[in-house]
Amino acid sequence: MKARSHTKQFSLFLLCSGLAALLNFSARIVFNRWVDFAAAVLLAYVCGMLLAFILAKYLVFTDSRQTLSHSLLFFIVVNGLAILQTYLISVALLRWLAPAAAHAIGIAVPVLTSYLGHRYGSFRAEPLR
Repeated sequence: MKARSHTKQFSLFLLCSGLAALLNFSARIVFNRWVDFAAAVLLAYVCGMLLAFILAKYLVFTDSRQTLSHSLLFFIVVNGLAILQTYLISVALLRWLAPAAAHAIGIAVPVLTSYLGHRYGSFRAEPLR
C-alpha cells in the first residue's frame, strides 16, 4: 500500500515537474531574444522553479509537516544543485547538439535527484528534530 502511494506521488511529481520544465523550456526561448543562451537558461530555470514549488507544495507533497520557511529554504538548496546540473549539462551538450536539444536534456537530468531531495528534505512528512 505504501509503495502504491510513493508511485502515485512520484507520478504526480513527474507531471508537475513536466509542467515546470515546459515553462522553463518556453521561457528560455523568450529570454534568448534579449540575453545570451547561458543567461537565458538561468533565467528560465528561475521561472520553472517558482511554478515547481507551488505545485509541489500544494499538489504533490501534501503530507508535509514542514514550515513554509523550511520547505522554501530546502527547495532552494535542492534546486540550486539541480540548476547547477542543468546548466553544466546544457552548456556542455551545446558543443554537439542544437540549443533546444541541449537544454531539454539539461532539464531532464535532475528529475530523480530533485524528487529525492524534496521528499526527504523540502517537504519531509515528519518534522526535523
